[in-house]
Amino acid sequence: MALFPTTHWSLLAKASLDGNTEGRKALEELCRRYWAPIHQFIRSRGTTDPLAEDLTQEFVLHVIEKSVFNRANRLQGRFRSFLLGALVRFLADKADQRAALKRGGGVRQVSLDADAAVESEAALASMDDALAFDREWALTILETALGRVRHEYDQARRARAFAVLKSFLPGVGTPPSYEQAAEQAGLTVPALKSEIHRMRRRFRALVREEVALIVSAPHEIDAEMIYLQHVLMDKGNEFGAPGET
Repeated sequence: MALFPTTHWSLLAKASLDGNTEGRKALEELCRRYWAPIHQFIRSRGTTDPLAEDLTQEFVLHVIEKSVFNRANRLQGRFRSFLLGALVRFLADKADQRAALKRGGGVRQVSLDADAAVESEAALASMDDALAFDREWALTILETALGRVRHEYDQARRARAFAVLKSFLPGVGTPPSYEQAAEQAGLTVPALKSEIHRMRRRFRALVREEVALIVSAPHEIDAEMIYLQHVLMDKGNEFGAPGET
């Protein structure tokens, strides 16, 4: 029986360990995976670049330095929701700091680690802002899964086939006709259809693996898959219902 994969709760716990090699790798992984959702959320609140980029980097570093996620209840709520709550609080604290400076007062320290229930503060985000964050999160998952599929085809020295087949995956682009794609890939139409079916199944499996990293228990995966697909529906980026073959 396969073990439930290490979640990003555990990833962040490792990232909080000073001087730990695994922690440094975890930080790099955090930045790579969640930079776009965090940055887009900050931009959606009226912050322009390069300040938004600076705030994104500062937020990522701060939550790790303060070990915020070690204080969270990993058995309750989604990692995604917790991160959004931490981000809302961070931005509110930064706004308070700016206001204090304008008044000529001192700058208080950002207090992200003062409250373990920071997830509830995601409610402070507007519905549109929260949806934008979740949409960017879902797109990050799709892009990561697509990159893994691409890597597998590259490893099998089938980059040419992937270049054609990827257009048949959700959200990637408008696919050509089967006849055109088969000619481009050097396959018969029946072989092409079989290959598309296998790629789609593999893509959905990899999306599911990515989703498994952001929940605290296996029984939450299906609900998270359904939700993330829902936030992408208006963009046509469906990745298939849980269990679809």
